[in-house]
Amino acid sequence: MSKILKNNIILILSIIALNILGFWVYFRADLTADKRYSISESSKNLLKNLNDEVIIKVYLDGEGLPGGFERLKRAVKETLVEFKYFGKDNIDYQFINPYDGSEEERNTLFKELVTKGMQPTNIFAKEDGKKVENLVFPYATIWYQNKEVPVLLLKANLAQDSQTKLNQSYENVEYELATAIQKLTNTKKKKVGLLSEFTNLQPINFAGLINTLQEYYDLYIIDSKKSPSFAGLDALIVPKPDKPVDDSTKAKIDQYIMNGGRVLFFVDGLKVDSVGLEGSFAQPLDVNLDDMLFKYGVRINKNIVKDGLNAAIIPMVVGNMGDKPNIQPMPYRYFPLINNFSNSLITKNIDMVFTKFTASIDPVNGNDGLKKTPLLLTSQYTKVLNAPALITYNEARTDTDEAEYQGGVKAVAYLIEGTFKSILQKSFTNSEIKTTSVPTKILVCSDGDIIVNEIDRKTGNPYPMGFDRFSQHQYGNQDFVINTLNYLLDEQGLLTAKSKSVGLRPLDKLKISNQKTKWQLINIVLPLVLLVLFGFLRFYYIKNKYAQA
Repeated sequence: MSKILKNNIILILSIIALNILGFWVYFRADLTADKRYSISESSKNLLKNLNDEVIIKVYLDGEGLPGGFERLKRAVKETLVEFKYFGKDNIDYQFINPYDGSEEERNTLFKELVTKGMQPTNIFAKEDGKKVENLVFPYATIWYQNKEVPVLLLKANLAQDSQTKLNQSYENVEYELATAIQKLTNTKKKKVGLLSEFTNLQPINFAGLINTLQEYYDLYIIDSKKSPSFAGLDALIVPKPDKPVDDSTKAKIDQYIMNGGRVLFFVDGLKVDSVGLEGSFAQPLDVNLDDMLFKYGVRINKNIVKDGLNAAIIPMVVGNMGDKPNIQPMPYRYFPLINNFSNSLITKNIDMVFTKFTASIDPVNGNDGLKKTPLLLTSQYTKVLNAPALITYNEARTDTDEAEYQGGVKAVAYLIEGTFKSILQKSFTNSEIKTTSVPTKILVCSDGDIIVNEIDRKTGNPYPMGFDRFSQHQYGNQDFVINTLNYLLDEQGLLTAKSKSVGLRPLDKLKISNQKTKWQLINIVLPLVLLVLFGFLRFYYIKNKYAQA
């Protein structure tokens, strides 16, 4: 037997052996720099502990999807392959093309999806030189024990360009799918209290917050007068107080934090009262929490921040059209759209946050050992109005003067972590008071309107939290609150799935245009030349070897 034949037989047998071994031993390794084919340990644990079958139907499918959507579909499929591997028989998924079937079947499916709250996305493409519009459903539905949850897969920051939004959605796929599964399968919900007795707003004004919280947590409306303490709650929310919090309740909040409780403060810096058609008058708001928050490391200033770069719109009368007023949407700089975030899993890839009459927050007591992370920040083009201040509606009719908006970036929400000092002093009569907390976390936000929803004036029904009725867009308020709670209550939980970062690697468009022929030759001709060259070298090597033999 010749040496070459012997080597070939060994090679073939080795390949067969590796295939047999691969059939019995399943091995996988993610060699990508950004670990795009891996899922977090929290997601793995969730999938391994499923007690029943989870069925996932993905509607982002069909021929002719644009490149960005095709990439997003591929990311969903890659993630579901991992889900299936760790969930075994308890995970089943399928991709459904909404355009399959007859026209009647398609229309029926479209209506069914829209009824479930899945709004299609319009995409434009060119076919045979003509502009064609198609509908894409970037959604999935997840079924578990006769319960269904729709999942939006195209979820990113509205202010970003289309490629960045698709990339953010790519990064969010695992978190969105895993969170929906957890929502359906979780039987041991954590307890969240809502301390609403110090606000004059009605429950319907917090309907969006309440409905959102009830999807993930057991929610309790707290009456501090009837509660000796807040022990037993996993988190407490103080929602937009507009009257003073009594000292007894303040002491309960303080001791709750000292014992490791997690609190979210949504407290305004100023109170805005209507004074007539000219505008509103803003004056300092004292809800008896300033000393507590100062002790915890931050100060909510008695001011209002105007953002000259990012602001929500309001309808304004800008003139007349005949005998009727001409109403146009105009940016209102007293309603900042927060689009500047810190490097935190809480705010990663969320949409802009809708705020109203927002105050700034400053960190204090710099040597207190607390970690203070500014989560929400204005743009650099800001102007600060100190109380008292007249807030005019005509503000929306004027252009932003850059020279006037030089206040710099202002923080409007802080995450504070560490060991806190109590505002109470231990004495002989209250020896059970704790003056130093165990390690814990709180959120301080200087705008209570972040968690307040508007009301439909025609129907009386509440809009979702963060929904702007003028732009008809739902901003990232809901994601901000839920992500914050997830971080405060379970820092090693599913929020870690948001740590995945997939970098965009766009081609240099200028080089593509100017050096098109060069790169075509490199990518097409060069490999062929190298292959032919390798063949000639191998041929002469073998020829010389056997000629010498």
